[in-house]
Amino acid sequence: MTDTLIRNWWAVGLRGLCALLFGIVVFFWPGISLLALVFLFGFYVLTDGVLAIVSAIRAADRKREWWPLLVQGIVGIAAGIIAFIWPGITALALLYLIAAWAIVTGIFEIVAAVQLRKEIEGEWLLALGGMASVIFGVLLMVFPSVGVLTVVWLIGAYTAVFGILLLILAFRLYRWQGRVRHIPVKTAA
Repeated sequence: MTDTLIRNWWAVGLRGLCALLFGIVVFFWPGISLLALVFLFGFYVLTDGVLAIVSAIRAADRKREWWPLLVQGIVGIAAGIIAFIWPGITALALLYLIAAWAIVTGIFEIVAAVQLRKEIEGEWLLALGGMASVIFGVLLMVFPSVGVLTVVWLIGAYTAVFGILLLILAFRLYRWQGRVRHIPVKTAA
């Protein structure tokens, strides 16, 4: 799984960039309508899901651990499709949809980080992002009655921070890729 992440540093970076851009749009556009928020969320999780599935396919091709990425991707695509099919979704239903997606995604990111902990540096960023996702999802489920504006700002702040963490991880993976290429391969004599 390590070499898959290293080779796909760009996908991690793209996920981080999408999350950061989504967070910035939502955070600096607090008067955003619920319908626009549903479509922004749908686009973000759909893109994130597709990128996770691409990573899973690449991991499977290399006989690496692929199923957590596949499940994460399927959940993201399903959440995105639900958001697009049901655009008139209520604020509370959207809140629970976002919360469920964040919890499931966070759990699989923590699982991936635990699997990577002995193989690369910086895996704690993925674990931290996963923990942030789970905490965010749980808070949304526990306090569903917060105002829509508060939810919008929380979503913006969460996705911006998560995006930054993924961008940092992608940069570290990119740097690690350069080191891995220059390590001499031992041959049997």
